[in-house]
Amino acid sequence: MAETATADHPLRRKSSPTDWAIKGELFLNCSCTVFCPCVVSLGAHPPTEGHCHAWMAIAIDDGHFEGESLSGLNVGLLVDIPGRMAEGNWRVGAYVDERATDKAYDGLLKIFSGAAGGTTGLFTMLVSEIIGAEREKVEIVRDGRKRSLMIGRKIQGEIEMMAGKSDDHPVMVSNSKYWMGPDIIAAQGVKSKVRDYGRVWDFGGKSAEICPIDWKGPRA
Repeated sequence: MAETATADHPLRRKSSPTDWAIKGELFLNCSCTVFCPCVVSLGAHPPTEGHCHAWMAIAIDDGHFEGESLSGLNVGLLVDIPGRMAEGNWRVGAYVDERATDKAYDGLLKIFSGAAGGTTGLFTMLVSEIIGAEREKVEIVRDGRKRSLMIGRKIQGEIEMMAGKSDDHPVMVSNSKYWMGPDIIAAQGVKSKVRDYGRVWDFGGKSAEICPIDWKGPRA
Protein backbone atom coordinates (compact mmCIF):
# COMPACT_ATOMS: atom_id res chain seq x y z
CA MET A 1 0.00 0.00 0.00
CA ALA A 2 1.36 3.42 -0.91
CA GLU A 3 2.54 5.75 1.86
CA THR A 4 2.21 9.51 2.01
CA ALA A 5 5.43 11.47 2.47
CA THR A 6 5.34 13.79 5.50
CA ALA A 7 7.87 16.16 7.07
CA ASP A 8 9.22 13.44 9.41
CA HIS A 9 8.90 10.58 6.93
CA PRO A 10 12.23 8.82 6.23
CA LEU A 11 11.91 9.78 2.57
CA ARG A 12 11.91 13.50 3.39
CA ARG A 13 14.67 13.72 5.98
CA LYS A 14 17.89 15.54 5.23
CA SER A 15 21.02 13.53 4.49
CA SER A 16 22.89 12.31 7.57
CA PRO A 17 25.89 9.96 8.03
CA THR A 18 24.66 6.37 8.23
CA ASP A 19 26.41 3.00 8.21
CA TRP A 20 25.14 1.25 5.11
CA ALA A 21 26.43 -0.60 2.06
CA ILE A 22 24.98 -2.31 -1.01
CA LYS A 23 26.66 -4.54 -3.58
CA GLY A 24 24.75 -6.00 -6.49
CA GLU A 25 23.34 -4.84 -9.79
CA LEU A 26 21.15 -2.01 -11.02
CA PHE A 27 19.43 -2.14 -14.39
CA LEU A 28 16.92 0.19 -15.97
CA ASN A 29 14.87 0.96 -19.04
CA CYS A 30 14.10 4.54 -20.00
CA SER A 31 12.31 6.57 -22.67
CA CYS A 32 15.50 7.57 -24.54
CA THR A 33 16.32 6.33 -28.02
CA VAL A 34 19.28 3.94 -27.81
CA PHE A 35 21.72 4.90 -26.31
CA CYS A 36 20.85 7.26 -23.43
CA PRO A 37 23.09 10.39 -23.57
CA CYS A 38 22.89 10.92 -19.79
CA VAL A 39 25.48 8.20 -19.14
CA VAL A 40 28.38 10.00 -20.81
CA SER A 41 27.18 13.59 -20.30
CA LEU A 42 26.54 12.82 -16.59
CA GLY A 43 23.04 14.23 -16.90
CA ALA A 44 24.04 17.55 -18.49
CA HIS A 45 22.75 16.60 -21.97
CA PRO A 46 18.96 16.52 -22.38
CA PRO A 47 17.32 13.10 -22.79
CA THR A 48 16.54 12.27 -26.42
CA GLU A 49 12.81 12.86 -25.86
CA GLY A 50 13.31 15.99 -23.76
CA HIS A 51 12.25 14.18 -20.59
CA CYS A 52 13.26 10.95 -18.86
CA HIS A 53 10.69 8.34 -17.90
CA ALA A 54 12.18 5.15 -16.47
CA TRP A 55 11.92 2.15 -14.25
CA MET A 56 14.90 0.90 -12.28
CA ALA A 57 15.59 -2.46 -10.64
CA ILE A 58 18.13 -3.01 -7.86
CA ALA A 59 19.16 -6.56 -6.95
CA ILE A 60 21.07 -6.52 -3.65
CA ASP A 61 23.48 -9.44 -3.46
CA ASP A 62 25.14 -8.24 -0.27
CA GLY A 63 24.25 -5.30 1.93
CA HIS A 64 23.37 -3.88 5.32
CA PHE A 65 21.82 -0.84 6.96
CA GLU A 66 22.87 -0.02 10.53
CA GLY A 67 23.48 -3.69 11.28
CA GLU A 68 20.32 -4.95 9.52
CA SER A 69 20.93 -7.27 6.57
CA LEU A 70 19.72 -6.15 3.14
CA SER A 71 21.22 -9.14 1.33
CA GLY A 72 18.93 -10.85 -1.15
CA LEU A 73 16.35 -8.03 -1.25
CA ASN A 74 15.04 -6.32 -4.39
CA VAL A 75 13.93 -2.74 -4.99
CA GLY A 76 12.05 -1.21 -7.92
CA LEU A 77 11.78 2.48 -8.75
CA LEU A 78 9.52 4.48 -11.04
CA VAL A 79 11.32 7.67 -12.09
CA ASP A 80 9.82 10.70 -13.85
CA ILE A 81 12.31 13.46 -14.76
CA PRO A 82 10.97 16.49 -16.67
CA GLY A 83 14.23 17.51 -18.38
CA ARG A 84 17.96 17.16 -17.90
CA MET A 85 18.79 14.59 -15.24
CA ALA A 86 21.25 16.94 -13.51
CA GLU A 87 18.63 19.69 -13.13
CA GLY A 88 16.58 17.67 -10.67
CA ASN A 89 12.82 17.80 -10.12
CA TRP A 90 12.71 14.00 -10.14
CA ARG A 91 9.42 12.39 -9.10
CA VAL A 92 9.96 8.90 -7.74
CA GLY A 93 7.82 5.95 -6.71
CA ALA A 94 9.52 3.21 -4.66
CA TYR A 95 8.64 -0.48 -4.46
CA VAL A 96 10.44 -2.27 -1.63
CA ASP A 97 10.69 -6.05 -1.36
CA GLU A 98 7.83 -7.40 0.76
CA ARG A 99 10.36 -9.69 2.49
CA ALA A 100 12.17 -6.72 4.05
CA THR A 101 11.98 -6.27 7.82
CA ASP A 102 10.64 -2.95 9.08
CA LYS A 103 14.18 -1.71 9.72
CA ALA A 104 15.38 -2.86 6.30
CA TYR A 105 12.35 -1.23 4.65
CA ASP A 106 12.97 2.11 6.35
CA GLY A 107 16.68 1.83 5.61
CA LEU A 108 16.13 1.20 1.91
CA LEU A 109 13.81 4.20 1.67
CA LYS A 110 16.47 6.36 3.31
CA ILE A 111 19.14 5.04 0.93
CA PHE A 112 17.11 5.60 -2.23
CA SER A 113 15.84 9.02 -1.18
CA GLY A 114 19.40 10.14 -0.36
CA ALA A 115 18.59 10.63 3.32
CA ALA A 116 21.25 8.07 4.34
CA GLY A 117 24.01 10.05 2.60
CA GLY A 118 26.94 8.44 0.84
CA THR A 119 26.72 7.27 -2.78
CA THR A 120 23.03 8.17 -3.15
CA GLY A 121 23.20 11.36 -1.07
CA LEU A 122 22.82 13.51 -4.19
CA PHE A 123 19.20 12.30 -4.45
CA THR A 124 18.26 14.79 -1.73
CA MET A 125 18.97 17.51 -4.30
CA LEU A 126 17.59 15.72 -7.37
CA VAL A 127 14.33 14.26 -6.03
CA SER A 128 11.62 16.87 -5.56
CA GLU A 129 8.69 14.56 -4.83
CA ILE A 130 8.17 11.03 -3.54
CA ILE A 131 4.92 10.09 -5.22
CA GLY A 132 4.64 6.85 -3.26
CA ALA A 133 6.45 4.14 -1.32
CA GLU A 134 5.07 0.66 -0.85
CA ARG A 135 5.87 -2.93 -0.04
CA GLU A 136 5.49 -5.18 -3.06
CA LYS A 137 6.52 -8.52 -4.47
CA VAL A 138 9.51 -7.32 -6.49
CA GLU A 139 10.69 -10.08 -8.82
CA ILE A 140 14.07 -9.73 -10.52
CA VAL A 141 15.50 -12.27 -12.96
CA ARG A 142 19.07 -12.13 -14.25
CA ASP A 143 19.55 -14.71 -16.98
CA GLY A 144 22.54 -14.43 -19.31
CA ARG A 145 22.07 -11.36 -21.51
CA LYS A 146 18.54 -10.71 -20.25
CA ARG A 147 17.21 -8.93 -17.19
CA SER A 148 13.63 -8.54 -16.05
CA LEU A 149 11.65 -6.73 -13.37
CA MET A 150 8.11 -7.75 -12.45
CA ILE A 151 5.98 -5.86 -9.93
CA GLY A 152 2.50 -7.25 -10.50
CA ARG A 153 0.81 -5.31 -13.30
CA LYS A 154 2.54 -2.08 -12.27
CA ILE A 155 5.91 -2.74 -13.91
CA GLN A 156 6.55 -5.55 -16.37
CA GLY A 157 9.98 -4.95 -17.84
CA GLU A 158 12.47 -7.02 -19.79
CA ILE A 159 15.72 -5.81 -21.33
CA GLU A 160 18.57 -7.47 -23.24
CA MET A 161 22.23 -6.56 -23.60
CA MET A 162 23.32 -5.22 -26.98
CA ALA A 163 25.63 -7.66 -28.75
CA GLY A 164 29.19 -6.49 -29.39
CA LYS A 165 31.77 -7.60 -31.94
CA SER A 166 32.87 -10.35 -29.59
CA ASP A 167 30.07 -12.73 -28.59
CA ASP A 168 31.21 -12.86 -24.97
CA HIS A 169 31.54 -9.09 -24.52
CA PRO A 170 28.44 -6.85 -24.87
CA VAL A 171 28.60 -3.18 -25.86
CA MET A 172 29.56 -1.12 -22.83
CA VAL A 173 30.86 2.18 -21.49
CA SER A 174 33.88 1.77 -19.22
CA ASN A 175 35.61 3.99 -16.69
CA SER A 176 32.84 6.58 -16.62
CA LYS A 177 31.95 9.01 -13.81
CA TYR A 178 28.28 8.01 -13.98
CA TRP A 179 26.55 8.03 -10.59
CA MET A 180 25.59 4.35 -10.74
CA GLY A 181 29.09 3.04 -11.36
CA PRO A 182 32.01 3.27 -13.80
CA ASP A 183 31.07 0.37 -16.10
CA ILE A 184 27.72 0.45 -17.90
CA ILE A 185 26.46 -2.31 -20.20
CA ALA A 186 24.30 -1.00 -23.06
CA ALA A 187 20.97 -2.76 -23.40
CA GLN A 188 17.57 -2.34 -25.03
CA GLY A 189 13.99 -2.79 -23.88
CA VAL A 190 12.22 -5.91 -25.11
CA LYS A 191 8.82 -6.00 -23.41
CA SER A 192 8.61 -3.09 -21.03
CA LYS A 193 5.47 -1.48 -19.63
CA VAL A 194 4.69 0.74 -16.64
CA ARG A 195 1.14 1.32 -15.36
CA ASP A 196 1.08 3.12 -12.01
CA TYR A 197 0.70 6.54 -10.38
CA GLY A 198 -1.16 7.80 -13.43
CA ARG A 199 1.75 6.89 -15.71
CA VAL A 200 1.30 4.56 -18.69
CA TRP A 201 4.65 4.01 -20.38
CA ASP A 202 6.01 1.56 -22.95
CA PHE A 203 9.80 1.28 -23.31
CA GLY A 204 9.95 -1.54 -25.84
CA GLY A 205 12.95 -0.90 -28.12
CA LYS A 206 14.14 1.98 -25.94
CA SER A 207 17.48 2.50 -24.19
CA ALA A 208 18.45 0.37 -21.21
CA GLU A 209 21.45 0.00 -18.93
CA ILE A 210 22.97 -2.64 -16.67
CA CYS A 211 25.52 -1.71 -14.03
CA PRO A 212 27.30 -3.53 -11.19
CA ILE A 213 26.97 -1.38 -8.07
CA ASP A 214 29.11 -1.03 -4.96
CA TRP A 215 27.52 1.75 -2.91
CA LYS A 216 28.06 2.76 0.69
CA GLY A 217 27.29 5.35 3.31
CA PRO A 218 29.55 8.31 4.10
CA ARG A 219 32.60 7.92 6.26
CA ALA A 220 32.14 9.28 9.76
